[in-house]
Order: sequence, then structure tokens, then C-alpha cells
Amino acid sequence: MTSSPKIVAALSGGVDSSVAAALVRKQGYRVCGVTLWLMRGKGSCCSDGMKDAARVCEQLDIPHHIVDIRQQFEETIVDFLVEGYQGGVTPLPCSRCNKELKFGLLLEYARRKLGIGTLATGHYARTGFDDRTGRRWLARAVDRTKDQSYFLYDLSQEQLASAVFPLGEMTKDQTRALAAELGLSVAHKPESMDLCLVEAAGSMRSFLNAHIETRRGEIVDTSGKILGEHDGAHHYTVGQRRGLGVAAPYPLYVVAVDAANNRVVVGAREEATACECTVGPVNWVSMAEPEAPIQAEVQVRYRSQPVQATIMPLTARGARIVFDDAPQFAISPGQAAVWYAGERVLGGGIILASGRTH
Repeated sequence: MTSSPKIVAALSGGVDSSVAAALVRKQGYRVCGVTLWLMRGKGSCCSDGMKDAARVCEQLDIPHHIVDIRQQFEETIVDFLVEGYQGGVTPLPCSRCNKELKFGLLLEYARRKLGIGTLATGHYARTGFDDRTGRRWLARAVDRTKDQSYFLYDLSQEQLASAVFPLGEMTKDQTRALAAELGLSVAHKPESMDLCLVEAAGSMRSFLNAHIETRRGEIVDTSGKILGEHDGAHHYTVGQRRGLGVAAPYPLYVVAVDAANNRVVVGAREEATACECTVGPVNWVSMAEPEAPIQAEVQVRYRSQPVQATIMPLTARGARIVFDDAPQFAISPGQAAVWYAGERVLGGGIILASGRTH
């Protein structure tokens, strides 16, 4: 008699991860819940989240482990964020957390301590194996409003081979309904709208002010004319319009954050657009790295609409992206550019710089 396969369910204490755990249990897996202790404070991934995760494990009658990685979280995510904002970029912590912590340290713990090499999470995404290419593929979730494939673009083939995304074929409403049907204690828990560390600090401004010394500096236009003063360049990001505190006969947007000179550069909307950008390092996901340029739909922010573009591979795992139809607004260094063929993620990389060449 063959025993049921084992799987670890990553539990944050929210409804999505809880339903994911319930689904794999229903599918016949022997499930072990694991919660990462990331930081102190309130929020879905900290003290309240750990209590909720433990309660769900009791309801599902599965064991629950808490893994203390507060130091690694500080080094991998908090320091990464602080260094990014200090350098004038807008970092993308969620993709880094997925790769380094959830499918890194958590999966390593599961293999080493529990002897389990498969991990189920509450991400809204889909994955599988393509016999034709011999590669694992990653695709958008059925619920496009909740799709999180953008944040998973950097997972390696090995990590995708270990991943199970039970919610990929479901909508958020279906997830909520199933949680209620199963009587899970988190069925009506409000959804977290911010980064876990932002929830703990109260706001991104409070978090950054606690880690970065505030230095006042100049707000200038693209010609260098001084228009006003800012209260810390780390509070600004490319494309930002609100909270600039300077007047002009037309709407102003942040065009660049010049961290070296402690300046925020603003301009008209068209000055905050770009025809191309460079990214790197690139992770090729559902396809091997091509030898020639390819056409794909590129998404330059989590909530941005994908647009047609040409992706040209460069040396040193980089790529140049040229937008085919029109310049794109608010391409922010530090965010990811992720390219798709239909529903499938072909690849992606962190935006290094943008430009207006045509």
C-alpha cells in the first residue's frame, strides 16, 4: 500500500494560505503547516498571523511549525528595501521574499527538518511541466484581478518543480466561500493591503523614516530649475504626482530620484515616460534564453497593463526592452519588468534604467 505524499503548506494566517492548505489536504496529501516568523509587531505575517495559522492547523488537524527567520528577514528584505530607497530606486521586496525566503529558507527547512520537498502556497498563479520544452512553466491565475505571477517571475526551475499553487484555478470569491464552507476561523479575516513590514510600522513613510535619516533637498525640473524642497528623497518614486508640494501651470510628476545629489526631478507627464528600458539579471522561466530578440507582452509594474514590446537579450544575463507602440509611463528602477506570451510568464528582470530613444 502506497502512503499518501507529503507536502508543506506555507501558512501566513490569512485566508488564501489557509484555504490552500485545506485544498491539498482534501486532495489526499499529508500536510504539515509551516509559518515563517519574520518580524515582531502586528500584521498578517507576525504575532496575529502566527496565532491564526496555528488555529487553522488545529482545525485541519495537521501539525504546525514556526520557523524563526527574523534575522534573515532583516538582512534579506529590510536591508534590501532600505538600501534601495537610499539609492533612489523603488525596490520590489515581494519577489525577493518569494525566491529567497518562501521558496528558499522555508523549502530548505522542509527538506532538511521534515523530509518534504513540495511546498503549497496561497499564491494566485499556475504552474506545470511542458513536455515539448522540458521546462516548468509559470502562468497567470484564472482570477486576473488577484494574479501574482508577476511576483513569482524570479523562481528557478527547481523551485517551480517544488511549487503547488492550489488557488491558481480559483477566484478570490470562491476562496472566501470555501473558507466559510469549511468553517475556517480566518474565513472573514480582512485582506492585508500592505507589505507586512509596512503594517508593522504603520505606513511606508514611518518605516523609511525609522531606517533612513531624513535630509531635506531640492525639487527641480528637468532643466535643473529649483521649484521647491523635499523632506527626504526616499519618499518619492518615478511617476508620483501627489504630495510634491510644488506649483506649476500643468500637472507635475516625479521623473527621477537623484539620490547622489539628494534631488527629486519632476516634469510633465510625457517627461515621465520612456520608450525602452534595460533589466537584469534576467530569469527565463517558461522558455530557455533565446538567441535572438522576441516579441512579448511586458508588464512594468504589478498593476500596469501588459504592452507589446521587443525583448533583446544582452550579455551578463541582461535584456533591453523596446516598447513597440508608445512610450510607457512611470518605469521605475527597482521594479520588475515581466514578459508574457498569453498567460505564460516567459521571463523577467529588475529594471535598471529607462530611456527615450524614439
